[in-house]
Amino acid sequence: AAFYDPARVAILPMGACFPGLDAKGGDRPPRRECAPTWRADLLAGLPQLDLILVIGQYAQAWHLGPRPGGLTETVARWRTIRDASARPRVLPLPHPSWRNNGWLRTNPWFEAELLPVLRAEVARAMQAEAG
Repeated sequence: AAFYDPARVAILPMGACFPGLDAKGGDRPPRRECAPTWRADLLAGLPQLDLILVIGQYAQAWHLGPRPGGLTETVARWRTIRDASARPRVLPLPHPSWRNNGWLRTNPWFEAELLPVLRAEVARAMQAEAG
């Protein structure tokens, strides 16, 4: 319940509108004009940010800039990215889609190494907010 408390956690999509479905039934990419139009102002209105989870390739491109190697290499460099960010701390994650089940199977380090740290970072951020 605490994680979905809007006074403590903000969940921001990369687009402010539903972009529609592609031919395979998945969401289309966020519309290009959305994030530049409103994202910086929304983030500026959240001065207490302690942790940003950049979920998926579009969020990673926006928050981290172009990254060689794509999503897998960016997520694999999560320690460097987290440690290089002051406040708010940043963790790159794959999009939590059923389409990524294959990615999760071929990258077992994600569950073994990154997920425990993600859980600890979220707990730390929630504790800091409560205290």
